[in-house]
Amino acid sequence: MKRRDFLKRGLSVGFIAGTTFTINPYNSFAGNQNNYDMIAIRGGSASSMFDRAIEEYGGMKRFVSKGQTVVVKPNIGWDANPERAANTNPELVARIVKHCQAAGAKDVYVFDHTCNEWTKCYQNSQIEGAVKKAGGKMVMGNSKKYYHDVNIPDGKKLTSAQVHELILESDVFINVPVLKNHGGANMTVSMKNLMGIVWDRGYWHRNDLHQCIADFSTWRNPDLTIIDAYRVMKRNGPRGVSVDDVVTMKAQLVGTDMVALDTAAIKLFGREPGNVKYVGLAEAAGVGSTNLEALNIARIKV
Repeated sequence: MKRRDFLKRGLSVGFIAGTTFTINPYNSFAGNQNNYDMIAIRGGSASSMFDRAIEEYGGMKRFVSKGQTVVVKPNIGWDANPERAANTNPELVARIVKHCQAAGAKDVYVFDHTCNEWTKCYQNSQIEGAVKKAGGKMVMGNSKKYYHDVNIPDGKKLTSAQVHELILESDVFINVPVLKNHGGANMTVSMKNLMGIVWDRGYWHRNDLHQCIADFSTWRNPDLTIIDAYRVMKRNGPRGVSVDDVVTMKAQLVGTDMVALDTAAIKLFGREPGNVKYVGLAEAAGVGSTNLEALNIARIKV
């Protein structure tokens, strides 16, 4: 893939460090769509950033075709309002639903296997209301009957799991984690967010959480991942205590390589990816790459 000189720097310089980076005008991307490995964008509303990011990434039709069924998996794990940043930004989730519909999706489903009581999580996160208003369909994840056995051939500690049928039956899987601190895993981003599509998460915690996260990431890579870093919980994660735990970053990362995306997100957070064990384990398993310098990354400010 051809590299452009002004994109050769990794996200560790500029965007991730929080310093000045090149602001590319819209016309500088003309004829270059679909060539980026990752989009890093900041400075706008959750919806406007996604509009710009998915346009520069080639549009949602790159991932969704007419008549397909799409499942969108945000973090809706906690009974908390959006200001606490425990869950994915509802405005972003609704915008993703709209883009999928515009691309011709037959149905767009949204769900999570929540940690707190699911009806309160769906309602108080404001994701349920936003999704329904956008024309998407909320689905429960609170019953074992929805989950089915899958094998994980490349797993070391996790060799099988029970996965929600939406993931197994839908044509397109979109992962939409929120970036935040996590007491057990250190950080939670795209690979950690996949715990919300399985039934027995307790097994992961009892049997080397980091290795299980990496193992499960070998099973299936989402077709598209959008990391929400609009509001970021800096401490007391994953639940959070109050808005005092949160900083407003107004950022998103969009791509398909979960290892690269998590690497960039952890740098954006202000930590070193090497200190988040599952990132290195997933790279060693062939899930993706931590080498941001080798990627063609569009860094955009709106």
